[in-house]
Amino acid sequence: MKVLVIGAGNMGLTYAEGMAKSSLLNHRNLMIFDKSAEVITTLSKIDHFDVYDDIEECLPKADIVFIAVKPYHCDSLFEEIRHLVNDQQIFVSLMAGVTIDKIQEGLDVKKVVRSMPNLPAQVGKGVTSFTEAEEVSRVELLMVRNLLDTTGASIHVQTENFIDASTGISGSGPAYVFYFMNSMLEAALKMGFSKNDSKVLVSQTFEGAVKLFNESDLSPSTWMERVASKGGTTRAALDSMDDNNVEELIKDAAYAAFDRAVELGKE
Repeated sequence: MKVLVIGAGNMGLTYAEGMAKSSLLNHRNLMIFDKSAEVITTLSKIDHFDVYDDIEECLPKADIVFIAVKPYHCDSLFEEIRHLVNDQQIFVSLMAGVTIDKIQEGLDVKKVVRSMPNLPAQVGKGVTSFTEAEEVSRVELLMVRNLLDTTGASIHVQTENFIDASTGISGSGPAYVFYFMNSMLEAALKMGFSKNDSKVLVSQTFEGAVKLFNESDLSPSTWMERVASKGGTTRAALDSMDDNNVEELIKDAAYAAFDRAVELGKE
C-alpha cells in the first residue's frame, strides 16, 4: 500500500506523521507533496518521508491519496492532477465543506472518502468522522479507517450531513474549548495568580474533568450536580452561566459552524 499526502500544512503533516510512524505502510516511506520550496527543504530532512515537489512523479504511484489543501484551492488542484489519476485509486479528503460529488466530478474518479479531522490529531488525540462513496469497498474503507486511526480515533457516519455536523462539534470544537480556557486564564490572572500558576490551574482542571467523564458512565449534568452544592460556590457559577444563557450560546456557536460547513459545500 503506497500512500500520498497532498499538502503539508498543519493537518496534512499531522496525518502524514501519524501514518508514516505506524506499521501500516510495511516499512515503505510515505509520499508527501507540497509546492512550497521552504516546506520541501524542511520535510526532506525527515527520514520516513519521500518528499516531492512535482506531482507527476508521485501521484501515479499512489494507492491511497490524502488531499489536505485548503478548500478554496481544490478547483485548481483538481484541474492540475485530473489527467494523472486512475479509477483504482482511493482519494481521502481532509477538506472542510468539499463534497464527495465535487471530488468525483473534479477528478473524474469514483472511490472517494470524505473526512472531518480535528486539531488534537497533532498529539494523537484526534477524532475523525468519515463517510464514503458507494464505490468504495468494505476492505478499502477498513484500510482508510486504519490510516485515520493513526492520529487518534475515527467515527464512521452514514451521510455527508453528519460530516458537516461533526464540523460544528469536533472539527471546530477545540476552538470552543480554547475559548473557555482563555476566559478562565484571564479570570485567574485578574484574581492575582501568576501566568504559570494560571496555566496549571486551568489545564489540570480541564484534563481532570475530561478524565473523570471518560472513566465513568455519568453524564456531564450528573457531574455538575456532584460538584455543585446548594448555596455553594459552584452553584453560584452555574447559576451565573444559566442567567447569561451560556448553554444556548454554545449550541448556537456549534450550529453556526455546521451551517457554514454546508455553505462551503455549495460555493
